[in-house]
Amino acid sequence: MKAAICYEFGQPLVVEEIELAPPQAGEVRVKLTACAICHSDILFAEGAWGGTLPAVYGHEAAGIVAELGPGVEGLAVGDHVVVTLIRSCGTCHYCAQGKPYACETKFALDRNSPITKADGSAITHGLRTGAFAEEAVVHASQVVAIPKEVPLESASLLGCGVITGFGAVVNTASVPAYSSVVVIGTGGVGLNSVQGAVQSGASTIIAIDLLDEKLEAARKFGATHVINAIKEDVVAAVKDATEGRGADYVFVTVGATKAIEQSYDLMGKGGAVVLVGMTASDVMTEYCPCNIADNSQRILGSKMGSARIQVDIPSLVALYQQGRLQLDELISGRYRLDEINDAIESVKKGEALRNVVVF
Repeated sequence: MKAAICYEFGQPLVVEEIELAPPQAGEVRVKLTACAICHSDILFAEGAWGGTLPAVYGHEAAGIVAELGPGVEGLAVGDHVVVTLIRSCGTCHYCAQGKPYACETKFALDRNSPITKADGSAITHGLRTGAFAEEAVVHASQVVAIPKEVPLESASLLGCGVITGFGAVVNTASVPAYSSVVVIGTGGVGLNSVQGAVQSGASTIIAIDLLDEKLEAARKFGATHVINAIKEDVVAAVKDATEGRGADYVFVTVGATKAIEQSYDLMGKGGAVVLVGMTASDVMTEYCPCNIADNSQRILGSKMGSARIQVDIPSLVALYQQGRLQLDELISGRYRLDEINDAIESVKKGEALRNVVVF
């Protein structure tokens, strides 16, 4: 089978033949139908977080179960599934607290990648998934079965972008009705934070971006106000939209230092900044702790939308089937595996909401 392999940070991926080990105890082999391009894949491929090469990245995927390892229950060959990077044991300290995204257990797949080249040399199982490939082997906890009538291309977005953006609002921040919400960045994750704010009953949803076409998309996904950060005074515009108070919640869905630092100035009293987008590991920002304390404000981190995928993904699928969650509209372009570098460049240029590699 073929996969897109990263051999050198910052260089184009190379599509080559790979070997995939059969699933071991508790593991599943999935024949992939689609894998979306996430900024985390791009950051890893650029070396922002280090890591070991060569590697197959890709982690926002969907497909059909092709083989089950021993001991796997609740899944069957032929099931349509969403594949995520969230691998959890269900019993460790964090899993017992309902935080599977923070699971501390080390799995066999963490120690030994299932991916090798034809000569047997190891290839890193990128983001615990390796989904820029025609097939993937993952732990059973990483997959969720979905109804077969749900298009797999659209369902792939549930593997990261949707649960990350939507979950940041609904799970991490638990935004109450009638709140005012700011979303900085209206790409694939940010638009899902907008959708989460709509579902939460937020009264004011302010989308901020640098591109008018993305702001227009934010309106279609439910934003009540849009701000072009190049053309407008962002702080003044947010204050104007919130009767001078500032927002109750500010979601930063991009990994830009300026956006993060400006977010603190957009909060009202008792407000919260929620950091959703990931920066490179050495990026630092500054804030005034006196203001945070004096105004009873909070700074929250949100990994993967604090998702419990076995609960959240079926819930999101139900919203989609009811016409209350837009997934199809998030897909900007569809690419073959051998076009993956074009798909990545489109994302880097800010042209895409979500590009999808279709197998």
